[in-house]
Amino acid sequence: MFFITSQINFAQEKKPKVILVLSGGGAKGVAHIPLLQALDSLHIVPDVVIGNSMGSIMGGLYSMGYSGDSIAKLTKNIDWDKLLGGSMSLKDVGVEEKSEFQRYLAGIGIKDGKPTNMTSILNDQNLREYLSELTFPVYNVKDFDKLSIPFKAMATDVVNGKEVILDKGSLAFAMRASMSLPAVFKPMPYEGTLLVDGGVMNNFPTDVAKQLGADIIIGSDVGGGMEPVEKLDSFVTILMQTSMFPSNIKNPENRKNCTILVDHLPNLRFSTGDFNKSNEIYKDGKIATVQNLPALAELAKKLQGFQQRTHELPKMANDFFVDTIVYKGISKENIPLVLARTNIKPKAQYTTKDLIKGINRAMGTNLFHQITYNYFITNENKIGLTLNGFEYSKNLVNASLHYDTYRGVGLILNYTGRNILAPSSRLIITADIAEQPKGRVNFQKSFGKNKDWWWSSELYGAFLKQELFIDGKSADNMLYNAFEFNNQANRNLNSLKSFIGIGLDYHYTEVKPKNDPYLNPNVLLLKNYNFQDAEVNAHYSYNDMDKVFFATTGTIIRANVNRSLFSNANASFTDPNLTNYSGQTNGFTKLGFGIEKRMLLQKKITCMIGFDANFIFEDKLQNNDVSFSEYGYAAKYFLGGILPSSGNNRFSFPGLHEDEVNVSQFMGVRLGAQINPLGKIYITPHFNMASVGFKNFNEYIDDAFSPKGNWDKSTQTSLLLSGGAALSYQSILGPIHFDTSWINNIDKMRLFFSVGFSFNPSNL
Repeated sequence: MFFITSQINFAQEKKPKVILVLSGGGAKGVAHIPLLQALDSLHIVPDVVIGNSMGSIMGGLYSMGYSGDSIAKLTKNIDWDKLLGGSMSLKDVGVEEKSEFQRYLAGIGIKDGKPTNMTSILNDQNLREYLSELTFPVYNVKDFDKLSIPFKAMATDVVNGKEVILDKGSLAFAMRASMSLPAVFKPMPYEGTLLVDGGVMNNFPTDVAKQLGADIIIGSDVGGGMEPVEKLDSFVTILMQTSMFPSNIKNPENRKNCTILVDHLPNLRFSTGDFNKSNEIYKDGKIATVQNLPALAELAKKLQGFQQRTHELPKMANDFFVDTIVYKGISKENIPLVLARTNIKPKAQYTTKDLIKGINRAMGTNLFHQITYNYFITNENKIGLTLNGFEYSKNLVNASLHYDTYRGVGLILNYTGRNILAPSSRLIITADIAEQPKGRVNFQKSFGKNKDWWWSSELYGAFLKQELFIDGKSADNMLYNAFEFNNQANRNLNSLKSFIGIGLDYHYTEVKPKNDPYLNPNVLLLKNYNFQDAEVNAHYSYNDMDKVFFATTGTIIRANVNRSLFSNANASFTDPNLTNYSGQTNGFTKLGFGIEKRMLLQKKITCMIGFDANFIFEDKLQNNDVSFSEYGYAAKYFLGGILPSSGNNRFSFPGLHEDEVNVSQFMGVRLGAQINPLGKIYITPHFNMASVGFKNFNEYIDDAFSPKGNWDKSTQTSLLLSGGAALSYQSILGPIHFDTSWINNIDKMRLFFSVGFSFNPSNL
């Protein structure tokens, strides 16, 4: 509706009170920006700004002094997926926690036998950090009337069912509380109650502007009231409609309160959740703004005779001195680790980015679902910092479902206990309840002044079926039972990226026919085989990938040297012509190295390169020894499968079934591209090549670069070659993969399908 001159006839001795009202509307709130730019260009400075939800974000920034142009620039460069519900990057997770990060579908905290965690669709850690960084120039302004433009943020008291006007305290808090859409973001605790999105009660609060004595109301509405049935076609739109009934009903009357109504509804082509379309929404917002330029220009002309507010951002230095740090909500067991990881100390200079990096390092401990910070002025008029920790329960129960072509369906149940057995410790008990069950118990403790040393002990057990293949066809099924007891002492080189350590491991493996070998003879004529060994090792690990699944940037490096302390094999056969054996094999040394690099070539295309080299060097046979090459099956390397497999000495190789090839030596190269054409859909063409050996190192290295054997039917050094492509989707149930790969020698295409979070490999 255009400006009506008669509505603003006023006495020249008194400036009319101009109030700007910005509605909520999620991503559609970006359409407010052209109006802010128009106000700047016409030199119209509102006397008050009232914002709700996304309108409170735009309005809060504008009120503190950001120009319309600067807000436009900010929104154009935002990674919305990361900001709104994007979880922490894997880069920010501590090295000792990476193997457990984002590995379960659902989890709840348990306290006194009751669930304690409140759940929401989106995590707001990144959002709150970003708002705190943007609002730092007014960190010392606790009365919003003292901002460049007085500001009011609308919220809803969900406990008492009433509107709340936030005009004091932390600006970042007020902006965040105003956009707490129920069940999407967590409610914000406030003065003994909980606040949710102001749009629940009043999405376009022009009535509040009238109560504040507005003479002129400039309203920008992107909300739109009740959506028609044809637009209620998604979970988000239905949730928005049902959660905002009171507000939607009063919206028509609130629109009538506007002197100038910038009505974006006829022009908006996108919905509340379309943040990835923010550039297009911005263009849509220009249409209604341009339509109202004559009315805005007339207002600007009428205001020329009056002195207006100075609208500018306060000048602040990039760094500041922190005098005092106060920790809240952090248990005494976790304080030492938080101090070590944040590395934020009093009496030192910091920038806002320094604070965020430190807080993210503390978040990387997996102890908190959120850490917030705010500033205060000490009695000596210096800057103090409060860190507020929101800890996970000491006792967490997690669960997920999974299915894959090789291992079938399973239910993973996990218990994670923090500081239960000792301070700065973690206890994990995980069971994969399936046809082929697995389980692990892990205890880990950090120690040292900076908590950079940590000890890990783990028991792992698996009861699997292992197929034997001849010419690429399944010939027999064996029962493969494995038990491992692994111990490590590690030292972080970088708490987020790398560590070195030493370890002592014990392995016991039993392989026996699934069926009675006398009634149903197997191709190996095997009655029973078991192998046990102990190894000491030194290892190095580096991981700065940005994501657990579908990573786009980063590097993984792993290196290890293992030395056997003892190794015993027992084998018995049903054929009397075959010699049974029970005793010691010759000793061995293992040397392993692997690297994977991911590089973002374009916004939607990631290049993947990998190399692996793993060798076993056998000692000379002693008088009573049997050859490790002959009887060391369980301690060699298993190749095959698409997904990383749990247990020791296992490596994926597309085109092969899981654990299909058992080798003593191999060098391999992996090449691929990860293409993200749409949303959470990924296409991954890949090529894999490896030179594999089945005997000792000397025999392997002679032919390693000119392999002559066929891997499926000989013991000569052979070439493994595969190529294929995977179609994947990052679903709420976990990653979904459909892969088709060709493998050489047998010259077959093989299909693989999986969904969900697989049983987690414990190796870091």
